[in-house]
Formats: sequence, C-alpha cells, structure tokens
Amino acid sequence: MATFALALSFAIWSLISSQSTRFQEELGLSDTQTGIMIAIPVLLGSIFRIPMGLLTEKYGGRLIFFLLMVFSIIPVLGLSTANSFEAVLAWGFLLGIAGTSFAVGIPFVSKWFPPEKQGLVLGIYGMGNIGTAVANFTVPLLNMSVGSQETLYLYAIVTLLFAILYYIAVRDVKTDGAPPTLQDSFHLIKTTSAVWTLSIFYFLTFGSFVAMGNYLPKLLVDLFHITKVDAGLKTAGFVVLATLCRPIGGYLADKLGGHRILNWVFIIFIAASLILAVTSTFYPVTIASLTMAVAAGLGNGAVFKLVPFYYQKQTGIVTGIAGAFGGIGGFFPPLLLGTIRQSTGNYFWGFTLLALFAVFCWWTNHKVSLACSNP
Repeated sequence: MATFALALSFAIWSLISSQSTRFQEELGLSDTQTGIMIAIPVLLGSIFRIPMGLLTEKYGGRLIFFLLMVFSIIPVLGLSTANSFEAVLAWGFLLGIAGTSFAVGIPFVSKWFPPEKQGLVLGIYGMGNIGTAVANFTVPLLNMSVGSQETLYLYAIVTLLFAILYYIAVRDVKTDGAPPTLQDSFHLIKTTSAVWTLSIFYFLTFGSFVAMGNYLPKLLVDLFHITKVDAGLKTAGFVVLATLCRPIGGYLADKLGGHRILNWVFIIFIAASLILAVTSTFYPVTIASLTMAVAAGLGNGAVFKLVPFYYQKQTGIVTGIAGAFGGIGGFFPPLLLGTIRQSTGNYFWGFTLLALFAVFCWWTNHKVSLACSNP
C-alpha cells in the first residue's frame, strides 16, 4: 500500500513536468522559465522531507501519508485553473508536498522488517518512483483525449479515493521510546559524517532520477523534434528502468555491500554524463540516458540500504535529511540545463558538471569504503 501511495504521490509531483512543453507553448515561456517551472515542485518536496520524516516518526505513516495525499489534491485542482506563469509557479510550489512522500514511507515501511532485508524491502518501496513514468505516459494522452483540466480533475478524484482506502487498509508498527525531534536532526548533522556522505550520494543518484525524469521530455523535444506524447513515452521508459533497478540495487547491497555497489554506480554515471555532454544524436543519447537510469536506480537502492546500516534507530531523521538532499539534487539540474541551453544552444556544460560531481562522489565513496567494516 505504501508503494502504491508513493507511486500516486510521485505522479502528482510530476504533473507539471509531464505538461512542460504544453505550458511553454501556451504561456510563451523561455527555456529558462520552463526550467524554473519544472524545478519548482521539487523545491518544497525537498525542503519539507525533514519535517515530514519527523512527523512520521511521531504520528505514524498511516495518518501522515493520508493527510499528505488529501492536501495534495488542493494544488492539483488549483493547477487546473492556472493561466499564467506566476500561477503555475504558485500551484507548482504547493504541488511539491507530494514529493515529501518518500520521507514518510521509508520509516513507515522499514519498521516492519529486520536489518538484513532492508535493502530489498526499501528498494521495493522505492519502486513507487514509477509514478513519474505514470504521469509522463498518461497525462499527454489524457490531455489529448479528455482535455487538460479534466485530466487534473481525474487525478484529484483518484487521489482522494486511494487516500481513503489507504487509511482504512494500513496500520503502524508500535514502537517504544520517545520519537525524535528537530533538535535530534541538527545534532546528527553536526556530529556524524555518514549522514552528510549519504546525502551527497543521494543528491547525485536520486537527484539525477528526478531531474532527468522531469526534464527529459523537453530535452527530447528540443533535440529531436518529436511529439510530446512520444517524448513522454520515452521518458516513461527511463523512469521505469530506473525504478525496476532500485530493488536490484538494494538486493545487491544486501549481498555485496552498499559502498561496493556505489563505486560502480558512480563510474557508470561518469561515462553516461560524458556521452550526453558530447553528442546530440539519437542513439547515443538514448543509450546514455538508459545507462544513467540503471545507475540511478541501483544507486538509490544502495544508498537506502546504508541508511539503516548506519542509523538503525534514526531511520526517519536520516531519511528526511538524505531525501531532502536528493530532492534538491533534482531541483537544480533543470534550472541549469535550461539556462545553459538558452545561453549556449547545447547541453555540454550541464552534463560535464554532472560528470565532475560523479567523480567527486566516487572518490568520497572509495575513501569511506576503505574504512568501513561492511562496505
């Protein structure tokens, strides 16, 4: 149920990106404005992951996930009335609340399973990321068949019905001890280095997943002049592949160690980013994008195997912190890519910077894994 709730929330989170080219054409937006529009839902979805993780530890995933889904209906309906750039930004910002869902589900789900199964289980939960593909696949088709406003109404109705079903069907694991506080979060950030390391890694792996999942429809239309529906289908393929690789990454991390898997993940990121930086032809771009999807999925699963490994009793806090960094990692690339595209006419420097950051992550992970008893 949590996986389905995450999928629905991620679909809502992607409602603007799945219609980015429509908004750009109807509102006459520049590439930079379109990048801002795509990135803005990621902002709230990133910042609020820390308090949402804390709220889940205190009140339980049953209530918090229910309230999150109900609240997300408001910006969905508001977006159906948006007829200006400013209105899309305002509703898009509130739409970001759906992106905090990941920090709700991780502490909710992890309490049901022992540490040796955390990688696989949390990887399965993370498959809810496929909601991004659902939005990219269904929204353009529904817009053509029933209209853009009606599509958003339909999403609102489905969300309300599933929120009620979720609240009726699930229950929380009872735990002993006082729930963590915001002060505990600040203490962790100040006193432990592993939370920073995991956050940086998730900034790359999940940030790339979000950024590419949101920006790829526009990139494909820009480079290859394909239809919005075709671009949405190809982006859905990227998201599905990354999503399916997430539990595989968690399972391999259970068996081989999270840091060992991440070493290879970052090498793959470097190669794929450099290919995207130097070419704009269809087949190399396709291969590099799908390769990056594999790396993002495996990396996401491996990172969240390491969260309960380092912080078994503080999973909610660390999930919120790392999740916030991952969300922010998805916020900046669309802005950067849009600005670079408008300034230079290509995406060379955007993907080159991504490759350099992957090099930094590989070096950091290599140093950490040498000192880790269970790499």
